[in-house]
Amino acid sequence: MPANRNALVRYKTLDACLRNRQRKWTLDDLIEKVSEALYEYEGLDKGISRRTVQADLQMMRSDKLGYFAPIVVIDKKYYTYEDPAYSITNIPLSDGDLSRMNEAVEVLKQFKGFSHFTALNEVVQKLEDHVYSTARKSAPVIDFEKNESLKGLHYLDELYQAVIQQHTLRIEYQSFSARLPQTFTFHVWWLKEFKNRWFAVGVCDSKQYTMNLALDRMLGITPAPDIDYIANQHLDPDVYYRDVIGVSVSARMRPAKVRLFVSQFHAPYVETKPLHQSQQVVERRPDGIVIQLTVQHNFELEKEILGFGEGMQVLEPERLRRVIIRRLQAGVDAYTKPETPVATDTQV
Repeated sequence: MPANRNALVRYKTLDACLRNRQRKWTLDDLIEKVSEALYEYEGLDKGISRRTVQADLQMMRSDKLGYFAPIVVIDKKYYTYEDPAYSITNIPLSDGDLSRMNEAVEVLKQFKGFSHFTALNEVVQKLEDHVYSTARKSAPVIDFEKNESLKGLHYLDELYQAVIQQHTLRIEYQSFSARLPQTFTFHVWWLKEFKNRWFAVGVCDSKQYTMNLALDRMLGITPAPDIDYIANQHLDPDVYYRDVIGVSVSARMRPAKVRLFVSQFHAPYVETKPLHQSQQVVERRPDGIVIQLTVQHNFELEKEILGFGEGMQVLEPERLRRVIIRRLQAGVDAYTKPETPVATDTQV
């Protein structure tokens, strides 16, 4: 690959000249064309030296860039390609190129489960066909976490287009706590993924606060062209989620300092994969570490703490500590209460 943009402009200009057989190209003609191109694309008005163009022609002839350009000089004066069909843009891929493309294909294939990447599937297929026609197929070396059986993934593309094109939608939705579904107009501002679950974030006409709608709770989506789209005027997703773990954000709750004791066994995992960007180790003990986060108290925070079981304890704030104790106790009670007898054929 050329070392810099100027070299790339020079090589492409020389290639275009040498492919143009309607004109005979002297070295002076090539120098003039290259100088014009550098001025047009790079704003360089100093021109180019004779030695530089001669070196470029020699470089294109060589194997250093993989071009092997069949440049010949006719009558010791005119430069052209010996093969009329040759162009540096048609050079074959090297083994290294094929290897890197193969790796890229395997990475891109991980996104095939999402409807948003339907158009990308065709590109990936073309890449596969090209790469595998000249290189041996190999097993993937990168495997992303994915769950293609998740409900609602087929809505991704429609929601994405609604954001890009600023279209209002009517969404039929039933939350886990609702007995019946409801239909409302929704203005999608962005899409959010958290732990392999997707959410549409925006505002509803009847509510003036930002909402997260889980795609797996959507029952149907239809366009609402009769209702003007309410655009996002001020919220930056990075700032919006700055003080939370997950997707649940309260406009009224201020982030609080959360101190957690992490046992020695779990400490390496928590240190190498922080629970939140604000995490810092404030104390090291023989049996573990104490970390501090500055976050809002939400469902995702509780779930993250509970996921470590006995390996993590809330030191403060007291309210969060009581909530975790209550939920852990409820879990113990669920395991220790007498089991309901299983009905048999002899039981009424």
